Amino acid sequence: MSKYVLLTDSACDLPQKVADRHHIDIVCFKIALDGEGYTERVDFAPEDFAQMLREAKGLPTTSQVTRYEFLERFEAYAEAGVEEVLYVSINAAGSGTNAAAHAAAQDFHEEHPDSRMQIYIVDGRGYSLAYGGELVNAALMLEEGSPMQEVVSYLNDKYARMVTVITTYSLKVVRKSGRVNAAAAIAGDLLGIRPIFTLIDGESKVVKKLRGDKAVVSAMIKFVKEGMVAGTPYYLGYTNEKYVEEYAALAEREIGYAPEMIIPLGSAVCANIGPDAVGLVFEGPKRG
Repeated sequence: MSKYVLLTDSACDLPQKVADRHHIDIVCFKIALDGEGYTERVDFAPEDFAQMLREAKGLPTTSQVTRYEFLERFEAYAEAGVEEVLYVSINAAGSGTNAAAHAAAQDFHEEHPDSRMQIYIVDGRGYSLAYGGELVNAALMLEEGSPMQEVVSYLNDKYARMVTVITTYSLKVVRKSGRVNAAAAIAGDLLGIRPIFTLIDGESKVVKKLRGDKAVVSAMIKFVKEGMVAGTPYYLGYTNEKYVEEYAALAEREIGYAPEMIIPLGSAVCANIGPDAVGLVFEGPKRG
């Protein structure tokens, strides 16, 4: 095994083939839906979950990765001779998973005081490719011999810049989750109202409401173009493939180059925004 491990969780939405190529280890979230329990990436692919959600009677619930699960991983790494572990987590403000990793790291050092393995934990400050996208660059830096502290600093800087803008073409899940009241959601569906949300540091905010599918596509791309640092990569995520072509084509035309990655959104986003959503992730100016 390598002298270091780059670990993340399944809410990063990084395609498995990309994670495998860069030797990124992934711990997976548990999902409950209509009385059945599932493990993301094990029992279903992202596309499968979107369809499951369309047919579901209730709302899904997700369970954080536990302290014990992290401790098991850390102990296995130490046994294999790993010297440094870097875990990059889902937004700490929206999930207890980051705190569980910190607790497990403390447990590990208390139970193995002679171990020289160092554990670094970075808050991804977002969801999906808002933190998953930069893992590829982190892996490349580590492969090229960059010190772990340099990689940690790089990620903290990038995660203080990433912005997600997302829209949904059905307000069913948003209505059930309480993010908008039932009457407003039903009226919105009937009138073809498309809300545009931002997700920044884990906080969601409705920034615009538009009527008609054409209007929302151009508004989404305009938001990215005006907010991004010129020349930086951006990412496109979806829960329904039928929207991909229009967004990808307009984004490339308006921004001047194609998305770095186009991926299906995983259950962490899909469970909260619904199975008919499109999101764009980009780098903006640095926040505090």
